[in-house]
Amino acid sequence: MIIEPYHLYIERTDPHKNLARFYSLAIEPTLFGQACLRRRWGRIGTSGQTMVHDFDHEKEAVMLFLDLLRKKRGRGYRPPARAETRNAIA
Repeated sequence: MIIEPYHLYIERTDPHKNLARFYSLAIEPTLFGQACLRRRWGRIGTSGQTMVHDFDHEKEAVMLFLDLLRKKRGRGYRPPARAETRNAIA
Protein backbone atom coordinates (compact mmCIF):
# COMPACT_ATOMS: atom_id res chain seq x y z
CA MET A 1 0.00 0.00 0.00
CA ILE A 2 1.31 3.45 -0.92
CA ILE A 3 1.70 5.67 2.15
CA GLU A 4 2.42 8.96 0.37
CA PRO A 5 2.03 9.99 -3.26
CA TYR A 6 5.20 10.76 -5.18
CA HIS A 7 4.95 12.93 -8.30
CA LEU A 8 7.71 14.84 -10.07
CA TYR A 9 7.89 16.80 -13.32
CA ILE A 10 11.21 18.32 -14.44
CA GLU A 11 12.46 19.88 -17.66
CA ARG A 12 15.74 20.52 -19.42
CA THR A 13 15.75 23.33 -21.94
CA ASP A 14 18.41 25.15 -23.93
CA PRO A 15 17.13 27.33 -26.80
CA HIS A 16 20.63 27.62 -28.31
CA LYS A 17 20.82 23.82 -28.71
CA ASN A 18 17.10 23.44 -29.61
CA LEU A 19 16.79 21.30 -26.47
CA ALA A 20 13.35 20.98 -24.82
CA ARG A 21 12.91 17.77 -22.83
CA PHE A 22 10.70 16.68 -19.96
CA TYR A 23 10.94 13.87 -17.43
CA SER A 24 8.12 12.73 -15.17
CA LEU A 25 8.17 10.26 -12.27
CA ALA A 26 5.23 9.00 -10.22
CA ILE A 27 4.78 6.21 -7.68
CA GLU A 28 1.24 4.83 -7.80
CA PRO A 29 -0.53 1.81 -6.32
CA THR A 30 -1.40 -1.13 -8.56
CA LEU A 31 -4.72 -2.97 -8.37
CA PHE A 32 -3.02 -5.51 -6.11
CA GLY A 33 -1.68 -2.96 -3.63
CA GLN A 34 1.92 -3.04 -4.85
CA ALA A 35 3.99 0.01 -5.75
CA CYS A 36 4.39 1.02 -9.37
CA LEU A 37 6.95 3.59 -10.55
CA ARG A 38 5.84 5.20 -13.81
CA ARG A 39 8.46 7.10 -15.85
CA ARG A 40 7.62 9.38 -18.78
CA TRP A 41 10.10 11.33 -20.88
CA GLY A 42 10.38 13.03 -24.23
CA ARG A 43 10.32 16.35 -26.06
CA ILE A 44 8.14 19.01 -24.45
CA GLY A 45 4.83 19.16 -26.30
CA THR A 46 4.75 15.44 -27.15
CA SER A 47 3.31 12.51 -25.23
CA GLY A 48 6.80 10.99 -24.97
CA GLN A 49 7.63 7.45 -23.95
CA THR A 50 6.56 5.54 -20.84
CA MET A 51 8.22 2.85 -18.75
CA VAL A 52 6.63 1.13 -15.76
CA HIS A 53 8.46 -0.64 -12.90
CA ASP A 54 6.52 -2.83 -10.46
CA PHE A 55 7.73 -3.41 -6.90
CA ASP A 56 6.55 -5.51 -3.97
CA HIS A 57 7.45 -2.77 -1.48
CA GLU A 58 7.10 1.01 -1.65
CA LYS A 59 10.63 1.45 -0.27
CA GLU A 60 12.15 -0.14 -3.40
CA ALA A 61 10.15 2.19 -5.64
CA VAL A 62 11.21 5.23 -3.59
CA MET A 63 14.87 4.21 -3.81
CA LEU A 64 14.70 4.02 -7.63
CA PHE A 65 12.69 7.29 -7.71
CA LEU A 66 15.40 9.12 -5.74
CA ASP A 67 18.23 7.53 -7.74
CA LEU A 68 16.66 8.62 -11.06
CA LEU A 69 16.03 12.09 -9.64
CA ARG A 70 19.69 12.47 -8.65
CA LYS A 71 20.83 11.41 -12.12
CA LYS A 72 18.44 13.76 -13.91
CA ARG A 73 19.37 16.70 -11.67
CA GLY A 74 23.02 15.99 -12.48
CA ARG A 75 22.18 16.24 -16.19
CA GLY A 76 20.55 19.65 -15.78
CA TYR A 77 16.85 18.82 -15.34
CA ARG A 78 15.00 21.31 -13.13
CA PRO A 79 11.37 22.10 -12.22
CA PRO A 80 9.83 24.29 -14.94
CA ALA A 81 9.80 28.05 -14.41
CA ARG A 82 6.37 29.44 -13.57
CA ALA A 83 4.49 31.13 -16.43
CA GLU A 84 4.75 34.60 -14.80
CA THR A 85 8.53 34.21 -14.47
CA ARG A 86 8.92 33.12 -18.10
CA ASN A 87 6.88 36.08 -19.34
CA ALA A 88 8.86 38.54 -17.21
CA ILE A 89 12.17 37.27 -18.60
CA ALA A 90 11.07 37.30 -22.27
